[in-house]
Amino acid sequence: MSSKTNVKDTAIEDKLKELFNLQQIDSQIDQFAILKGELPMEVSDLEDEIVGLETRINKLSNNVSDLEGDLSRHKGNIKEAESLIAKYEKQMDNVKNNREYDALSKELELQRLEIQLSEKKMRELTGYISAKQETLKIAQERLGSKQEELKIKKVELEEIIEKTDKEEQKLMKKSEKTKKNIEERLLKAYTKIRGAYRNGLAVVTVERDSCGGCFNKIPPQIQLEINMMKKVIACEHCGRVIVDDSIAGIIRPIKEEPVKKKTTRRKKVTKK
Repeated sequence: MSSKTNVKDTAIEDKLKELFNLQQIDSQIDQFAILKGELPMEVSDLEDEIVGLETRINKLSNNVSDLEGDLSRHKGNIKEAESLIAKYEKQMDNVKNNREYDALSKELELQRLEIQLSEKKMRELTGYISAKQETLKIAQERLGSKQEELKIKKVELEEIIEKTDKEEQKLMKKSEKTKKNIEERLLKAYTKIRGAYRNGLAVVTVERDSCGGCFNKIPPQIQLEINMMKKVIACEHCGRVIVDDSIAGIIRPIKEEPVKKKTTRRKKVTKK
C-alpha cells in the first residue's frame, strides 16, 4: 500500500517539476518579447496605417481626376457656346423677317446663359479641386513620413531578431517538447493562467510566506502541503501553481528562532 502511495507522490513531484521547467523556458522566451518591446506592434500598426493612406490617396487622386474631367467638359461647353454665338450673330446680319430675328435672339440668349452656367460651375470645380489637391498633398506627405518611420522601425526589429532569433527558436522547440510531457488538463490550466497575467507567470514559489505571483499570504498549513508535494496546489487568490523550493532548486537560509533569556528567581531571605 505504501509503495503505491510513493509512486503516486513521485508522479505528482514529476508533474510539478515539468511545469516549473516549462515556466522557466517560457519566461526566457518572454524576455525576447520584452527585448523587442512594442516594435512588432508598432511595425504592424504602421503597415496598416500606410495601407489606409495609400487607399485614401488613390481615392483622392480619382476624385481630382473626375473633377478635372468635369472642368474640361465645361470648358468645352463654353467654346461650343461661343462658336454658336459667333454663328448666330453672323446669321443676324442676314435675317429676312422678325420671326427669324426673334429665333436667333433666343438662341443667342440661351448660349450666353450656357456660358454663364459653365463659368459658375468651373469656379466651383476649381475650388473643389484646390481643396482636394491640398488634402492629397497632406496625405502624400504623411505617407512619406510613415514609410520612412516604418523603414527605421523594421531595421531596429530586424537587428534584434537577427541577434535573438536562433536562441528564441531553440527555446520554442524546447518548450513544445516539454509540453508533451505534461498532461492536457494541467497544460490547459497553465496556458490559461499565463495568458491572464502580463508577466506570464503561471508557476511560482513561496516568497516570504506569500505567493510569488500575487504576494498574498499563504497559510502555514498550505505551505506544509506545498512542501510535501502530494498534490498540485494553486494559489487561492491568483490561481497560480505554487511549487516547493526544492523543485525550483532554491536553498533558503534556515530561520533561527530567537534565543529566550533565562530568568533567575531571587531567593527570599528570611530574617531570623
